[in-house]
Amino acid sequence: MKAVIYARFSSDKQNEASIEGQLRECMQYAEYNGMQVIGNYIDRAFSAKTDHRPEFQHMIKDSYKHAFDCIIVWKLDRFARNRYDSAYYKNVLKKNGVRVISAKESISQGADGILLESILEGYAEYYSAELSEKVKRGMTENALKAKSNGVRPPFGYYVDETDHYQIDESLAPIVKEIFTLYLDGVRVNDIAKRLNERGIKHKGFEMKYNAVFRILTNRKYIGEYRFKDIVIEGAIPAIIDKELFEKVQK
Repeated sequence: MKAVIYARFSSDKQNEASIEGQLRECMQYAEYNGMQVIGNYIDRAFSAKTDHRPEFQHMIKDSYKHAFDCIIVWKLDRFARNRYDSAYYKNVLKKNGVRVISAKESISQGADGILLESILEGYAEYYSAELSEKVKRGMTENALKAKSNGVRPPFGYYVDETDHYQIDESLAPIVKEIFTLYLDGVRVNDIAKRLNERGIKHKGFEMKYNAVFRILTNRKYIGEYRFKDIVIEGAIPAIIDKELFEKVQK
């Protein structure tokens, strides 16, 4: 029996070691069961909540060539965390004569196997939904404490060890200068040009129109923290006073 291995991890917080572990255990399963592995399909930093995974789609497309008889995954949740996608693509594969096999979950081919597989797929979707809810709750709690929630700080700020925004005293005067120049009638493009002539960069890149425009319209500079529908006044140390900010907005 010819087989391919499909491996996946969900986010950049995971790494290549996760893939290596999946491949190793899938290969062990194939060797133990006398299967010939002819290739691998690997999606890195792609969630299984959707089917928008390039190597996954490549594998499904290749199944029409009838070059392999089964797909080995470490666990079924590597294949999909969505019951609809799982059922749909397994049906496509079945028509192409391809089975999906879990290396770590012993699932029979009979009626009991159908029941167990549906339970595992349901749990995978439940786990994904529950994890998403926990993440949202955690981010909401962080927002109520005015933490950055992983959002990169704007020019003139840094994030401290407690995940709060603090003023970068070396850059704050430049922020004030940008607001003052604009209020004095200097155009955004010309402000960017002046800053570039002095070698001032934003996140390692030259100042462009959009970067300066975002600075001039970012309410964090007056101390306002925003995350979705959460707004907290004075939660961030202000660089620009409200009067100057509102004049610039006008």
